[in-house]
Amino acid sequence: MREFRFVKLTSQLENAASLDPLVDRVRGIVNGVIHPQPVRDILHGVPVGHPVHPLLVLIPTGAWVSAAVLDLVPGNERATRILVGLGIVSVVPTAAAGYTDWSELHEQQMRVGLVHAASNIVATALYTFSWIERGRGHTTRGKVLSMIGLAVVSGGGYLGGHLSYRQAAGANHAEDVPHRFPPGWQPFAQLDDLPQNKLFTKDVGGVQLVAVRRGDRVDVLSNTCSHLSGPLNEGDLSVGGNDGGSSGDSSAGISYGSSGEACVSCPWHDSTFSLETGEVLRGPATSPQPKFDTRITNGRVEVLLPNAG
Repeated sequence: MREFRFVKLTSQLENAASLDPLVDRVRGIVNGVIHPQPVRDILHGVPVGHPVHPLLVLIPTGAWVSAAVLDLVPGNERATRILVGLGIVSVVPTAAAGYTDWSELHEQQMRVGLVHAASNIVATALYTFSWIERGRGHTTRGKVLSMIGLAVVSGGGYLGGHLSYRQAAGANHAEDVPHRFPPGWQPFAQLDDLPQNKLFTKDVGGVQLVAVRRGDRVDVLSNTCSHLSGPLNEGDLSVGGNDGGSSGDSSAGISYGSSGEACVSCPWHDSTFSLETGEVLRGPATSPQPKFDTRITNGRVEVLLPNAG
């Protein structure tokens, strides 16, 4: 079965460059309003390990769908108005999380996301008018506004699904590494060939790895950023809280770590990961980098990814 025509129309939004001036303007507002970084990390979902926006979406959509059901049953006017109001209030944190994620996406994703957000703004406005009309005793008008709002927010939800599943926004872009990397210990490089306190990358078993040598210690992560597949070897390295240089050019800021731990930041959106554990130290990434065990055998560094294969 072929795709419906509206799916192809939705895909065309990805390349609608005419939206870019508005995207840039809205992105500037979002980045100017939503700060500092710890607040952005919470809204991204760093503490919980995945984006929180999809979780928060359940509150307004659940309230509004429930209100639609109660609208079909006589005698539930007060309960329905409460549900409509709950959905309106819960839009604020939901939108804050969504806009924060959106501001750290690729151009094609941001174009679709902008229309997704516009749909939800229109739906929220319709539900707000519905709540007002219900309070004035205009129940029928309030119901009609709610039903239109539900149709609009459903369309926005479809765009959100396209953004999440078709364009992989918010997905873990390093999830495939354990399935592609060969099991067991694999040769990586001669220890003497690895530069001190510099990012070094090499392909092992078809998977790009990034490594940092500090004396006889070698830390190895997957080179593909879990956020949107950025090349970590082109990012910034911090060793013991000091910039240790980079193996490539990067415009990203100097990365940092807690307690002076070594870390690397992605050059695309500045996500920062601990080299020692792979965990996220700074969003927008929410998924950790695959961390490889290392050992040195006769001067040769070998790597192993636990549970690979």
